[in-house]
Amino acid sequence: MSTAGRPRRSCLAVPGSSVKMLGKAQGLPADQVFLDLEDAVAPLAKPAARKNVVAVLNEGDWAGKIRAVRVNDLTTPWTYRDVVDVVEGAGANLDCLMLPKVQSASHVEWLDLTLTQIERALGLPVGGIGIEAQIENAAGLVNVDAIAAASPRVETIIFGPADFMASINMRSMVVGALIPGYPGDPYHYILMRLLMAARTYDKQAIDGPFLQIRDVDGFRESARRSAVLGFDGKWVLHPGQIEAANEIYAPSQQDYDHAELILDAYEYYTSAEGGQRGAVMLGNEMIDEASRKLALVVAAKGRAAGLRRTSVFERPE
Repeated sequence: MSTAGRPRRSCLAVPGSSVKMLGKAQGLPADQVFLDLEDAVAPLAKPAARKNVVAVLNEGDWAGKIRAVRVNDLTTPWTYRDVVDVVEGAGANLDCLMLPKVQSASHVEWLDLTLTQIERALGLPVGGIGIEAQIENAAGLVNVDAIAAASPRVETIIFGPADFMASINMRSMVVGALIPGYPGDPYHYILMRLLMAARTYDKQAIDGPFLQIRDVDGFRESARRSAVLGFDGKWVLHPGQIEAANEIYAPSQQDYDHAELILDAYEYYTSAEGGQRGAVMLGNEMIDEASRKLALVVAAKGRAAGLRRTSVFERPE
């Protein structure tokens, strides 16, 4: 599993300007919480939001969660101060910075260099703070390979659907849902392109939000489309979406058990005791090295999600 196996099935967005929501988020079962300084915060509220974010990172209980902050994008006057204030104020309690609207590798390189300087100045481990790159327009998609490769700090490639739809003049006002009258999935190419870049450079791929927050069935449908491709998780904008994301982006118990059985069986049959065979039958299924690789992915995601085995491989008599 990419990026040291840290699960990001559910990535909860929390406005940095809402002290109430910042407090509530700590008790929710999201894998990651990102504290937003960008679109969810009005321009005049950004300085106060930075202070809120620093305080809650330092004083809050984020046990078991990835802690991220989304700064403003590099075309705005706020990015530098976002990065400096947050990292100088709470760098020891921060896992990642999310950079929105990334259009080229130079955006990531700037953030990498800035983080390195701050980490050295503060005595923090250099490279300890990761980068999450959000792709939200045509230029970002065209340059996504270079973006994914721009820094070893990059942990995730994220799809930002609303801004992306606007950037290409997509004719829909419903973010994250299929478009009636279009014979297919208009996001399929975008998602696959992001996924290929992420996997090429061993990053996680995260799907963007579904804005109809009370339509959990709609959220599930949207999430399944990216989960089946291989995405690692999805943004959630409301507590009611968290459980669905955690379920959909983890393997089922049946698939997890099957993956663990394949790993055990393959290890046995390729050993001297098992006959040093490279391809064997497990029940009615032939398994080989390719089967092992698939099983490794499913098993790693299941373990990261906290699943426990309910079956055991029995060696033949």
